[in-house]
Amino acid sequence: MAYYWFKAFHLIGVVVWFAGLFYIVRLFVYHAEAAQEPEPAQTILKNQYEIMEKRLYNIITTPGMVVTVVMAIGLLTTEPEVLKDGWLQIKLAFVAALLVYHFYCGRIMRRLATGQCNWSGQQFRALNEAPTLLLVAIVLLAVFKNNLPTDITAWGMIGMVFVMAVTIHLYAKKRKRDKEILAASQAKNDELAEQLST
Repeated sequence: MAYYWFKAFHLIGVVVWFAGLFYIVRLFVYHAEAAQEPEPAQTILKNQYEIMEKRLYNIITTPGMVVTVVMAIGLLTTEPEVLKDGWLQIKLAFVAALLVYHFYCGRIMRRLATGQCNWSGQQFRALNEAPTLLLVAIVLLAVFKNNLPTDITAWGMIGMVFVMAVTIHLYAKKRKRDKEILAASQAKNDELAEQLST
C-alpha cells in the first residue's frame, strides 16, 4: 500500500515541479525583454517579474522538487532491487541533470535580480526547452523500462531538438518583423499627426 501512496505523490510532485520549471524560464524571457522598455515601465516590469520569479521558485517549484525526490526515495525503499536496473540508473542520471537545471534557474533568478545576467530573451527561450527534453527522456524510461527502443528514441530526441531550434528561430524572425511593422506604422502615424497639426 505504501508503494501506491509514494507513487501518487511522486507523480503530483513531478507535475508541480515541471509546471514551475517551464514557467520560471518564461518569466526570465519577459524579465530580459523588459530591458527594451522605456522608463518607468522597465523598472516596474523588472520589479514585478522579480517578485513573480521568487514566489514561483520558492513556493511552487522547489517544494515540487522536494516532494518528487522524497517520494522517489520512498518508492525505492519499497523496491530497493530496482536500483540495479539499467533503465533506472539512466533515469536517475537524467533526474540529476534536472536537479542541476533547477538550481541553475535559481542562480539565474538571483543574477537577474542584481542586474548581472545579460542573457537575451532568445537565449532564455532556448534554455526553456531543456526540461522538455529531460521530461520526455525520463517518462519514456519510466514507461518502457528496459524495453525502451533506443534507436527510435534517439532519433525522436534529435528530431525534437531540431524542431525546437527551428521554431525558436522562426519565432525570432516573426518578432523582428512584427517590431519593424509596428515601428513603420508608428512612424506613419506620427507623420500623419504632424501633417494634421499644421
